[in-house]
Amino acid sequence: MAKILIVEDDEKLRNELEIFLMKNGYEVGSLSKFDNTVKDILKISPSLILLDINLPFLDGEFVLKEIRKVSDVPIIMVTSRENEIDELLSLNYGADDYVTKPFNIQILLAKIATVLKRVNKGDISYNKIDCGNFTLNISKSVIEKDDKVIDLTKNELKILHFLVQKRGHIVSRDEIMEYLWDSSNFIDDNTLTVNVTRLRNKLEDINLKDIIETKRGQGYILK
Repeated sequence: MAKILIVEDDEKLRNELEIFLMKNGYEVGSLSKFDNTVKDILKISPSLILLDINLPFLDGEFVLKEIRKVSDVPIIMVTSRENEIDELLSLNYGADDYVTKPFNIQILLAKIATVLKRVNKGDISYNKIDCGNFTLNISKSVIEKDDKVIDLTKNELKILHFLVQKRGHIVSRDEIMEYLWDSSNFIDDNTLTVNVTRLRNKLEDINLKDIIETKRGQGYILK
């Protein structure tokens, strides 16, 4: 699965992007300190970087140039500046794309997918998560284990993906419902219970019984 690194000093926007990208099947990381930006980015080794131009200490264009000295990681520049010169400089310095705030979040998602497809030459294996005792295939919405493949609904996929990201930690029902909510698909408490039960049944079919444990009064934990 592709890991997106958000390098953005606006905390509100950074958090919104994290939630949105996780909902759309990406692993997401971010920087909250910017005194050592280049080294911190290179330590993380992301699949793609969303890099703000207006950063503390060093601007994004300088960070871009420094990263390009040692890495070809895909970079999409993000800025509030409506300046064609900045766009031209960013592309000349090696950015893969450029978006201006405020941006349409769906367009940003499309740009990310396009850049990743180009870099991976159509390989969708980055959408597979190795969970140890099974593989979660995001792109196909299935669980894979040995020679068995189990289809998941949209909600089942999102629930399992969220639990995988939080594996080993208790996740409350409210957290899951907030993660699943969008304008076209509202999920209530009863619906969540039904989806978790169906997901458990499917996991049991491939000998993964009790992998999702209920913590009474707290939520669920993926073991």
